[in-house]
Amino acid sequence: MEVVTEQKIALIEDDPVVRHTTQQWLDLAGFDVQSFETAETALGSIKDNSFCAIVSDVRLPGQSGLDLMQQVKAVNPSIPIVLITGHGDVDMAVKALQKGAFDFIEKPFEPERLSDTISQAIAHYQSSKHWKSRQHYLKNLQGMEQTLIGQSAVMKELREQIHKVANIDTHVIIYGDTGCGKEVVAQCLHQYSLRSKHAFVPVNCGAIPETLFESELFGHEIGAFTGAAKKRVGKLEFADKGTLFFDEIESMPAAMQVKVLRVIQENTVERVGSNQSHHVNLRIISAAKSPLLNHPEFRQDLFYRLNVAQLYLPPLKEREEDALLLFDHFTQQANSNTRRASRADQDALLSYHWPGNVRELRNVAMRFALDDSVTVGEILSSQPTTPNPTKQQGVSLAIQMQSFEKKVLHECLNRHHGCISDVMQELDLPRRTLNQKMLKYALSRSDYID
Repeated sequence: MEVVTEQKIALIEDDPVVRHTTQQWLDLAGFDVQSFETAETALGSIKDNSFCAIVSDVRLPGQSGLDLMQQVKAVNPSIPIVLITGHGDVDMAVKALQKGAFDFIEKPFEPERLSDTISQAIAHYQSSKHWKSRQHYLKNLQGMEQTLIGQSAVMKELREQIHKVANIDTHVIIYGDTGCGKEVVAQCLHQYSLRSKHAFVPVNCGAIPETLFESELFGHEIGAFTGAAKKRVGKLEFADKGTLFFDEIESMPAAMQVKVLRVIQENTVERVGSNQSHHVNLRIISAAKSPLLNHPEFRQDLFYRLNVAQLYLPPLKEREEDALLLFDHFTQQANSNTRRASRADQDALLSYHWPGNVRELRNVAMRFALDDSVTVGEILSSQPTTPNPTKQQGVSLAIQMQSFEKKVLHECLNRHHGCISDVMQELDLPRRTLNQKMLKYALSRSDYID
């Protein structure tokens, strides 16, 4: 079987002159073309090789282009087929569209029109193929992947690290930006540990008023303070034999840090208003947005007690390839019969910088799934904060370069009204390279012609 390229197409044309000139143009346009004289000779090769698109004349000796289309669709329904028709075949081609043809082009045609149509067909095919691949992945999730979804290298590494750390009964600190899913990682550490049969107890240190912190953690006896009408078991004691999760631990008041340090050292807890100690067996998982040593108010002795193992949860911008996968997952959670994201929707998802990370992506997916009239671009443009990614601190150089490259290509195509030769000359790019970049950024010449 031959090696498949992203722009491999089959061209079926019985006229040798037209076939040769068309293949020559498409070769220059950057496509990997294999040409055939008849439908019969093409069919075997199409079945044995993976083409991204098929371009066929309707009228051929022997089987017609329509016959070929029916046989190809029976083998691979998703492959796009572009039909080339004479003037008298237009009605027939329209009917072919209804039966699954991607598009038809009437003779005589501009070469740029054919190459643009093929580029759109390939983009459609690749998008459909990737969607099916994502659906297959989501339907076959197992183990930790059901909770921590992602095929990127950083997510695979993170899952491996969690498996290694989970059964080592020690304290862990998780670092990650807001919205990355630090509590989800903490829950995985608990679920895959020897403590999984006992409680997972989350404590958001940033959400508890300082005056209530001690009672929340340590509990209290009846009458310990005004309003203490009944005994209460605190989070530390409730998490005995299980896992205690301190979210935003950098927000823990200094006075509480001393008392938590003593609990870790002595493995005992005293409720407020009591002199009796209760033994506790705790595993503490902490989460912070930045290294705790960067916070002068955080006690170093407590840090060193907690910092036995570390996990880093990457922001979404460091695993862009997971964005579409997560989007599909969240839309299906919101509505099992939801519409599929269009190419424009996918481009918007991939070009956005996601300051709110996975949490923001989930909210966008929910809105998209529940409102058929709105696009992803419209949702993102209405976000309360959408800073320019090229000016955003922490955005990778690769992302900034891609954004700049797309902007330059768009402006140049607009300036030359879609004239490919002028764009090639100004940007000093060969046709193949320009075609690949236009396909990458979903830029179509037809959008710039006056």
